[in-house]
Amino acid sequence: MKTELRGNSNTSISLQNPSLFNNPQSSLSGALKGCLGSLDGACIEKLLLHCASALEHNDGTLAQQVMWVLNNVASLVGDPNQRLTSWFLRALISRASKVCPTAMNFDGSSTIRRRNMPVTELAVYVDLIPWHRFGFCASNSAILKAIEGYSKVHILDFSITHCMQWPTLIDALAIRPEGPPSLRITVPSCRPPVPPFLNVSCQEVGLRLSNFAKYRDVPFEFNVFDHDPSSFASSEIMSQESSRDFHFESLLNHLTPTMLDLRDDEALVINCQNWLRYLSDEEKGNSVQNSSLRDAFLCTVKGFNPCIVVVVDEDSDLSAPSLSSRIPTCFNFLWIPFDALETFLLKDSSQRMEYESDIGHKIENIISFEGAQRIERLESGIKLAQRMKNAGFSSVPFCEDTIGEVRSLLEEHASGWGMKREEDHMLVLTWKGHNSVFSTAWVPNGLQD
Repeated sequence: MKTELRGNSNTSISLQNPSLFNNPQSSLSGALKGCLGSLDGACIEKLLLHCASALEHNDGTLAQQVMWVLNNVASLVGDPNQRLTSWFLRALISRASKVCPTAMNFDGSSTIRRRNMPVTELAVYVDLIPWHRFGFCASNSAILKAIEGYSKVHILDFSITHCMQWPTLIDALAIRPEGPPSLRITVPSCRPPVPPFLNVSCQEVGLRLSNFAKYRDVPFEFNVFDHDPSSFASSEIMSQESSRDFHFESLLNHLTPTMLDLRDDEALVINCQNWLRYLSDEEKGNSVQNSSLRDAFLCTVKGFNPCIVVVVDEDSDLSAPSLSSRIPTCFNFLWIPFDALETFLLKDSSQRMEYESDIGHKIENIISFEGAQRIERLESGIKLAQRMKNAGFSSVPFCEDTIGEVRSLLEEHASGWGMKREEDHMLVLTWKGHNSVFSTAWVPNGLQD
């Protein structure tokens, strides 16, 4: 599929202090050369890069000048570039306030509003654009194929979408020719502090799934894996507050066959939907064999001998240690949902504002924080594939039936969405030809047919 150029909607701005840029000695003058009066996506990206560089060099004056220009462009009700810029500006102001707290004074520095949504809104939220549904569809199809012939199935679900993936799988199991298997789903009691936030407990989610499975005549059991009983109760609300102090290392230390109640007569499935990015990719001396938490997690689940491991995530590299390296990639990648929402939701739509606010939450973490506080550490599908191979996994290609199901799903959405294969085993969701989400399936080396 041919990649279309990124939306470069020209944005005319009125500069209240144009003399600022007439000084040939000004660093900002060079940054804006050829951009004034027509700040398109490429020029905004250039400004963001200069601002990032200024902040990394503690140059508060230049950073403030660049943010002043960005403030003239940013608008929460403008075109995709303007709306995206408004969230980057907020994140940059947040970061700049740590460098020169008395110098920053922009309206864009207001706190991002976060809300715990009811379950009834979650399905609508997930369906706005097909990022999650693409992963659900591809993963469920691969899981169904992997568990053929098994009468008992246990899914370890590591995801951020509150089990929205499983009603479709339960539906498919209910009509399996040989009859439905007994299904167990186990989830951690806590999750990364990222949207979507839900205003019900893990138990309530499990109860709703149990009722649906009973209605579909699928034997079902739902378990909450409480990795730190002294800190968290599994009945806590699945919200930002209940997961703020979530420690992945503690979770990893409690991932054992006994704690998870793994059974030899069950087909074990490991489901990772938008999860691995939140495991640190930095090597730590106290982790397994001095590896990163991400690698240690993969090593641990490989030891459980699963019949399949599905990994789905957004297809971008946002783990670079340098802000100057992250910010252009982040801007170009997160333009995709802003542009996609432009095709079917009004600018003042509450759904749109809620969804874009959640993307702003992600931008804030990528731009404003470093070290352990920066939990958004995406890596591309190609890099993830290499990591999986290094951990001792072999890829499982998606069958034609899976590809057909995904294509049918995309027909329900705007025409800009597409799908392609990469490296023969990876399915990639695209928007106007730009990679957005990858889906992969894996088995431990030696288990593939």
